[in-house]
Amino acid sequence: MKNFRFLILITSILIVCLGLLSIYSTVYNRSIRIWKLQIFWVIIGLFIFLFFERFNYRHLWDAAYFLYVLAIFLLLLVFLLGIVRLGAQRWLRIAWFNFQPSEIVKLIMVIFLARYFSTKSYENISFSFVKRSMWQAVILPFLFVAIPMGFIIEQPDLGSGVMLLFIFIAFLYISRVRKKYIIIFLGVMILLVPLFWHFLRDYQKERLLVFLNPNIDPLGAGYTVIQAKIAIGSGGLFGKGWLSGTQSQLRFLPEAHTDFIFSAFAEEWGFFGCIVLLFLYYFLITQSIRVALKTQDNFGQLLAWGISFLLGIQIFINLAMNLGLAPVVGLPLPLMSYGGSSIVTTFIALGILASIDKRRTKF
Repeated sequence: MKNFRFLILITSILIVCLGLLSIYSTVYNRSIRIWKLQIFWVIIGLFIFLFFERFNYRHLWDAAYFLYVLAIFLLLLVFLLGIVRLGAQRWLRIAWFNFQPSEIVKLIMVIFLARYFSTKSYENISFSFVKRSMWQAVILPFLFVAIPMGFIIEQPDLGSGVMLLFIFIAFLYISRVRKKYIIIFLGVMILLVPLFWHFLRDYQKERLLVFLNPNIDPLGAGYTVIQAKIAIGSGGLFGKGWLSGTQSQLRFLPEAHTDFIFSAFAEEWGFFGCIVLLFLYYFLITQSIRVALKTQDNFGQLLAWGISFLLGIQIFINLAMNLGLAPVVGLPLPLMSYGGSSIVTTFIALGILASIDKRRTKF
């Protein structure tokens, strides 16, 4: 089917519905207001999707550098006016709701990198970074990425900061930057890991150590990981049933409606429910990639690839985090986890993807 945007919208709505069921199950006996707020943000997100689906994504080419400046401004504003929740200063208070700039900054950086690595004209669809120098192809764009990445990590939000690094590496690959440049960059990053360790906060170091062995602190830093595994394992093949998950209902599983919503979902819907959810995510990402492959405009192609990476990497990290296969870094599961910033940003990204699909044959 050539109309990929319709499939993307339908798949997204199905995932959102599963997310609403899980959020309700984790909060209905505590605060139903959270579930009602999520419904509100989903409705807002759907309207935003329709707006960006009709928006000509080529205007983002002209706005890319302005959006980059806006991203830096928002991140600086967090340090000046941001509110503190759960020991982190990541949110801005706007009217009656909290907004997390790092969520929209990740999308802005995708737009910025798509602009930087694409050709100047849609009439030239060849990649322009095949023969560029190390400075032009790797060092300069990384400096642009490093600024917001440093601000985000300082909030602290290690997960979103690392996401920007992964997205940048993905752009290097799809932009056909010389492989030796990519290898050199990755080698330097690996060599700098011991240095980065000294800049991490104590709780971040504990999470990394707990990832290697959760049992070294089972009642502290390793508690969430252990409870998440118990929730997933206790779901069995068919799950305990909706509203019947003991780990989330009895509050053994922290952040069951946000970062660890997959564990809560797995406990209630079991292995087969997880297979359905993973298939929906797989289908969403493959449709996104097909939009990229079918797009003739170089900027639109890179933008579609970037959005695919943005969603795919975050889904992978969150699921691995729930399964104990990655450190706990506080990344929400797109379209499932509670949070207005995440839901709205994801629908903006999908709306842009739909806009690319709608106009991909016009260039």
